[in-house]
Amino acid sequence: MAGTQTAGRRYGGRDAAQRQQERRARLIQAGLDLFGTAGYASVSVKQVCSHAGLTERYFYESFRDREDLLAGVYNELVATITADTAQAAAAAAPDVDAQLRAGLEVFIRALAGDARTARLVLIEVVGASPRLEVRRREVLHEFAAMVAAVVGPLPGTEASSRRLTMTTMSLVGGVNELLVDWTLGHQNATVEELIDLCHTLFTAAYRAVSDQP
Repeated sequence: MAGTQTAGRRYGGRDAAQRQQERRARLIQAGLDLFGTAGYASVSVKQVCSHAGLTERYFYESFRDREDLLAGVYNELVATITADTAQAAAAAAPDVDAQLRAGLEVFIRALAGDARTARLVLIEVVGASPRLEVRRREVLHEFAAMVAAVVGPLPGTEASSRRLTMTTMSLVGGVNELLVDWTLGHQNATVEELIDLCHTLFTAAYRAVSDQP
């Protein structure tokens, strides 16, 4: 019958590739749930598989090892946050201040609104492996470039361009560390206060850089 054909064909209307993608999604979700609560160092492949309701055989069809799963979860979270942040900023164009606030609000709420996401993106990937450290630095530069694209290009010399690049990296790094501190419980600000403070810093920096010759 149609949903019960031989392996490699269709089962329940889904082909082998679709079923593998579904299993991968379950493992990604399990990785988020466990790495984002118990922590990456405390979670085994066996625990991930048990949480996902899958055998280890299915883990290794999608991921090389535990680190590969952490990278997969991180990249999926970053891709979603990046797309949502860029979309919010674009929708507020052409007002730069409004774009900065819209992007910051989406970015901060995405992390502050889910403790698992915040812990994984801001804390668990830090120093997890050389590969992930390279990727984490790439992500910081990608967000800095996104901010630079909103506020730039600025008129002036090559020095102005360098100043903008350094400024946006400083801002992104500062927001990252503020959110790490908040996630660890060292700051008791509300999410709205975080957004307001970061927006104030970004707009002040934008005006300062724009006024440079």
